[in-house]
Formats: sequence, C-alpha cells, structure tokens
Amino acid sequence: MLFVHVLVGQTPGCTDPLAKNYQPMATVNDGSCMYVATSVAPDQTYDLPATVAETSGLIRWNGTLWTHNDDSDTQLFALEEPDGDIIQECLLTGVINQDWEDIDQDESWIYIGDFGNNNAGNRQNLHILRVEKATLCSGQPKIDTLWFQYEDQTDFGDQGSNTTDFDCEAMVVGTDSIYLFTKQWTSLGTAVYTLPKQLGDHEAKYKTTYPVNGLITGATWLEDKNLLALCGYSPILQPFLFLCYDYSDTDFFSGNKRRLELTLPFHQIEGITTADGLNYALTNERFTQVLMVPQRLHEINLNAYLEGYLDGQTSVDSEVSELGDLLVSTENGAVVIQAGDDWLGQPVQVVDLWGRVLVEESLRSSRQRITILGARPAFLIVQVGSIVQRVVVW
Repeated sequence: MLFVHVLVGQTPGCTDPLAKNYQPMATVNDGSCMYVATSVAPDQTYDLPATVAETSGLIRWNGTLWTHNDDSDTQLFALEEPDGDIIQECLLTGVINQDWEDIDQDESWIYIGDFGNNNAGNRQNLHILRVEKATLCSGQPKIDTLWFQYEDQTDFGDQGSNTTDFDCEAMVVGTDSIYLFTKQWTSLGTAVYTLPKQLGDHEAKYKTTYPVNGLITGATWLEDKNLLALCGYSPILQPFLFLCYDYSDTDFFSGNKRRLELTLPFHQIEGITTADGLNYALTNERFTQVLMVPQRLHEINLNAYLEGYLDGQTSVDSEVSELGDLLVSTENGAVVIQAGDDWLGQPVQVVDLWGRVLVEESLRSSRQRITILGARPAFLIVQVGSIVQRVVVW
C-alpha cells in the first residue's frame, strides 16, 4: 500500500492538467474539472458487412472484436481488424433477441443485455443473457439468464414513444456487479443502476443520475484504472464520447467528466470497446431516415486526452506492488521521504510548479530529509521512482 501524508492536509480541487481550471496545488480530485469543447475524428473508418447492419454492442475478446445485432438475430459475429470483415459466426440457441443492446464480459462469461425497446417504459421482461465462453461456438452454448426490474419504476403503463427515462442500451460488467446506464429520452441524462452477477430475479438498485446531455447507447470500462467511456448521440444524431475517470470507487461521475464530440454527423454510434484505455473501437448502425449512412467500424486514439492519466495509474500500481510502502511528508521547510529497503537507489526529483527541478538525487536511506530553499509556502511535486505526489512545504 502507498502511504502519503501532507503536513497541511489534503487540498480538494481539479487535479487534471488538461482542464481549463486545473489547480496545481490540489491533491484530491473533487470532480470540478472543466474542459474546452473538443471534437475528435476517427483515425480509420471501414464499412461493415450488411450482416451486421444493426450492430449494437462491441467487445474485444481473444484479440478479436465481437458484435451482435439488436433485433431478432441470435448470432454473435467475430470481426477481423482493421477492416471489419466477419471471420466467425456463433449461433446462440434456445434464446430470442427482443432487443440486444450491449455486450460485455468477464473471465469466463459473455453478457448480453436484452433490455432495449423500453422507450415507452412498459417492458417487463428485462434480462441479461450469460454465455459461457468455453461453449460459445460449440453449437450448444451454455446460456443462463439474469432477470431484473428497476427498483424505482412502479408505473408500467405505456408512456408513449421516446418519453421514458427507463430505457437502457449500455452495460458494463465488473468483478462483483453489473452496472446499467439508462437512455433517458426526456431529461437527456443517464441513471446508473447496479445488480449482482448472480442468476435469478433482481431489483436493479439506483445509484445516481448525471446530465450527459444526450442519449447513452454503449459503455466500456477498465475497472482497475477507474476509467469508464460512454458513447451516445444527441437528439439530432450528433455522436459523442463521455469519459469518466479518476473517480472514487464506482461513483463514476465523482471524478473527471469529459465530453468529446465525434466528427461523424448522422452516425448512430452504438458499440464501444477498449483494451488499454487509449485505443477505442466503435460501431454505428445503418441509418436511413434522413440520408443513408451505412454500418461502420471506427478506430480512434485518445492518447492526447488519457495518456497522462493512465501513465500515472500504471506507474502507481506497478511501483507499489513491487516495492512496498512509501511515506512522503513535510516538516520544518523540508520534504521527508520514508521507505523500505526495496526503495533504496530509486531516483528522487523535486520540481516546482513552473517545472524547475530543485532537487535531483537518489534515495540513500530509509528516512531521507531534503531541505527546500526559497519562499514559503512552496508548492512542489515530489517523484520517487515513478510515484508522484504533490506537497506543500511551509
């Protein structure tokens, strides 16, 4: 475990250097970061076969993209990258597809959310199929069902087309739970619900709602990195990504929240997946109401927006697991570093907020005191190995 102590206590604020209200002295992300409106374009786009014209969910498993249609068809399709050609089709027997809207996975199972077509708020057979990966393409796949209803929905009368806040097209699967992100037709927000990864009939428990200003249609999650990416589109079919990262526990909207507009007008983006948090694959359904937009696969890189955050996450995780405890504190005009023997020899650097290197040395003892010269208070960044911590020296 990493122990960090700052003499003056924790300072809440915006901790993302990419935000327009970045506060360098902040040590605790309070979710206040704001960003300049940004548009991003795919790096590559490919037309998909007509067989997956209604592509609605997307995962990457065994190095291959997998998708499904959202109406009637009960097959899963493996897509070759980068061009999206279908290389395998696996029929799921003994089930129906009323409206498969998203797909996710854990180590042993693939989960398919049959919870769409609830835009009038009157559907009462919401469920998630669980397919054993080892049997997926066997011709006789092992399939279980998790049934659910929303704990706060009491009226199941027909509310009229596209008026309810209980429609849903996005889902992520975690270590212990499944999280649903609703498609709120009226308020253009999304509500988060959770249910256990257990067979049976469940009440999906309400967690929170956030005004994303659009219709959420897909989700992908790196649980160990506290990074969630949602996709969706506006009522005039302007697609976007909504990134949530550096949040607390599974309070997805408590950290950084950044919306990226996609330069793909009239593309009904439905599926999204990532393996590393930087490179994303997205798919859109065929759209024919105003003009004809074919079903497509898009590859997009978000290094410019997430590389710094993910680098920090990776370095902290790996360093702590390999080297053990570390304590950074301040006292009487000095930075004090206390660490176990495994840390000895690690490089130490102290930098001020203008990027000037004040100290550069190696860790020579289990308790090393570094005197800081200059005006007080001094807001500093201390790096030991790849662990970075902000401190204030008085």
